[in-house]
Amino acid sequence: MLFKGIRVGFVLTGSHCTFAKVIPEIEKIVSEGAEVQPVVSYAAGSIDTRFGKSKDLCDKLQEVTNKPIIKTIVEAEPIGPGKLFDILVVAPCTGNTMAKLANGITDTPALMAIKAHTRNQRPVVIAIATNDGLGFNAKNIAALLNTKGVYVVPFGQDSPLNKPNSIVAKTDKIIDTVMAALEGKQVQPVLVEYKDN
Repeated sequence: MLFKGIRVGFVLTGSHCTFAKVIPEIEKIVSEGAEVQPVVSYAAGSIDTRFGKSKDLCDKLQEVTNKPIIKTIVEAEPIGPGKLFDILVVAPCTGNTMAKLANGITDTPALMAIKAHTRNQRPVVIAIATNDGLGFNAKNIAALLNTKGVYVVPFGQDSPLNKPNSIVAKTDKIIDTVMAALEGKQVQPVLVEYKDN
């Protein structure tokens, strides 16, 4: 088992169209022996969209991980002092969350989970999913790429002709990225041609 005894915090933020690709990766991480604790942003945990209902997402997360979901800033704060995770994965990580993270803003459960975890100088893996990654958020991605302890899941343009600024991580590379991050390494290559998983 790849992750036997490893404690993984798994944060989902509001890129609702990406959830269907992320859930199977959580299932794989659990099947590889990890103890996974789900955390949801306010958007992921409370907004219903054409991609699904928030209650269904939360029910599925609890079923897969057998853990209660962290849904509030107050619930996320103890992650730091308790040293609850060996690694924290943020997938999907929206442009909004990236921008706030890069600028030190902590106003959602997702951001508090990241802030609390990083105080222990343990790795954070980010799987980007944003329509403005090559626009307004390019500078924030650059900032995070240059932040010690932050590792990114390989990403590429998901629709270069229709949405030229949009980038999405290859969710099937989450496990490879986590394995490398646990050794203090960034999986390569970071920039990849995006093809649907």
